[in-house]
Amino acid sequence: MSIQQFIPKSIICWREGYGSRTFWHDLFAGVTVGIIALPLAMAFAIASGVTPERGLYTAIIAGFLISALGGSRVQIGGPTGAFVVIIYGIVQRHGYDGLAIATLMAGAIMIIMGLAQFGSVIKFIPYPVTTGFTSGIAVLIFSSQIKDFFGLQIANVPAEFLPKWSAYLHGAATWNPAAVSIAASSLVTIALLRRYAPRIPSAIVAVVLGSAAVYFLQLPVETIGSRFGGIPSALPTPHWPAFRLDTVRALIPEATTIALLASIESLLSAVVADGMTGSRHKSNCELIAQGVANISSTLFGGIPATGAIARTAANVKSGGRTPVAGMIHAVTLLLIMLTIAPMASLIPLATLAAILIVVAWD
Repeated sequence: MSIQQFIPKSIICWREGYGSRTFWHDLFAGVTVGIIALPLAMAFAIASGVTPERGLYTAIIAGFLISALGGSRVQIGGPTGAFVVIIYGIVQRHGYDGLAIATLMAGAIMIIMGLAQFGSVIKFIPYPVTTGFTSGIAVLIFSSQIKDFFGLQIANVPAEFLPKWSAYLHGAATWNPAAVSIAASSLVTIALLRRYAPRIPSAIVAVVLGSAAVYFLQLPVETIGSRFGGIPSALPTPHWPAFRLDTVRALIPEATTIALLASIESLLSAVVADGMTGSRHKSNCELIAQGVANISSTLFGGIPATGAIARTAANVKSGGRTPVAGMIHAVTLLLIMLTIAPMASLIPLATLAAILIVVAWD
């Protein structure tokens, strides 16, 4: 077993020589992707059944470590849509502490898989399986956003697909015209910017415009502040969840699912990045980095993380050349959280629903 396959790309890029020109490319790309990741991190957390700041913690901690320790030059890590349904189910059955235990176990499994050199094996999973799974996740993400998109007054939305839509139909008469207007306007804004100004982060523009409309027009629309009470302006103190043997045993299937899904998605993202940059990632090193990142994210109150294909592609298109761009993306999110967290309470949930519907379509 060669030790070279476990050396992170960040170290390799530093050894090759890291100049000021490369840094400026990475800086621009990192800040751009950080801005793009801001609404997505919160939206994925809310859709997963946890508070929005947990998505930010994940993007900051896991995003930094995935770039610093990973086997890809341009991989961007953080919460993704693929985990939404899995996380939601675990939280409903076991609470956040159960999710934390499952994620810690998944992180350990991924580290073991990387050390055992399973990275190349995962690449042989049939493409139709991955496509079918991803399409199913897209349908479920879309379904989870109907309540906020239309502002439906439904106290408890069932987790299961068919009962969920049954609840939507029964509560259809409670739709909120203001919420629909904000959501539809956000969709149009995102579509127009992606079509005519693709370099502008459409999601963040939609968030700013939606928040401004709700604040200045005093629209009766549910926001992050009204539902969750806002977002903390600092990272929490790291802590271990309380382990119980019966809980650990019960969560083995969920932990295995998280580990396999995170491994598959991160390596698929790395392959996409290779195709865009002409480089070649280290799959086993990437798995170890993903495992360490998930464990660390959980200690800070985060949720499962993996390589994010859309944000990784945005990083490459914005000029990201080395893992420094991914680390800057995480630092950008941290600075945003430390400085303008109180303003996040104004973000309408209808806008975040529109953003996730676009994610589901993609």
